[in-house]
Amino acid sequence: MIVGRSGTTEPPAQRRGGTASGRPGAQSQGVLGFLREAAIVVVAALVISLVIKTFFAQAFYIPSESMEDTLKVDDRLIVNKLRPGPLDIQRGDVVVFVDPGGWLRPHYEEPTVVQQVLTWVGLLPADAGEHLIKRVIGLPGDEVACCDDQGRVTVNGAPLDEPYIKPGAVPSEKTFDETVPAEHLWVMGDNRPRSQDSRYSQGAVGGGFVPIDNVVGTAWVRVWPLDRLGMIGRSGETFADVPDPGTREPAPDQETAGD
Repeated sequence: MIVGRSGTTEPPAQRRGGTASGRPGAQSQGVLGFLREAAIVVVAALVISLVIKTFFAQAFYIPSESMEDTLKVDDRLIVNKLRPGPLDIQRGDVVVFVDPGGWLRPHYEEPTVVQQVLTWVGLLPADAGEHLIKRVIGLPGDEVACCDDQGRVTVNGAPLDEPYIKPGAVPSEKTFDETVPAEHLWVMGDNRPRSQDSRYSQGAVGGGFVPIDNVVGTAWVRVWPLDRLGMIGRSGETFADVPDPGTREPAPDQETAGD
């Protein structure tokens, strides 16, 4: 202790005009500790985000009108990456897939390095630079055709009533009759006149069919804008009466083998 002129004593810290906890060394240790903890939190968040993006879910945004009115331009959505995988793809699912080759025109701007890194770890939604999003109409082995006498798409001979098609659009302005090969899908956009899909990609790699291995996942929930927040359904009732491939009933004027 220091004896002052008045005969009183002062603690050393007061004599220096501060407190013991306010020493520069203690302050720097506190700052370093905070920065270390913050770095741990950031790294952990990035690792968790990367794991989720790699195995479970991924964010995407919609750059075009090909899936209107189900999905609109600039919608943000979460894609379930467990399908395909433990959960199989079904008719009516809305799927995100990598361009099989020749479907997309190269008109997208190249993202910056920072954008690429943030997208890679899952903190930014992926753009459509190499991805497309469409609705599954035909599974492997299905016969998909258009159109019947009422202008409808048929799958294995069963006509589809498609409530998800954009109002005012017809099921297809282009006729087709195709059998989906093994391990592939036939896909179409909900805004049929504005969709570059299986119908218009038959001259591209794969003949318009999408390899199941190219599928990133199925659209799960729309998260932005908030007034459109909600689950993205697959409209399974549309395909409820579609028979399995090879079990199609012959038309009345057709004869079965052996008759």
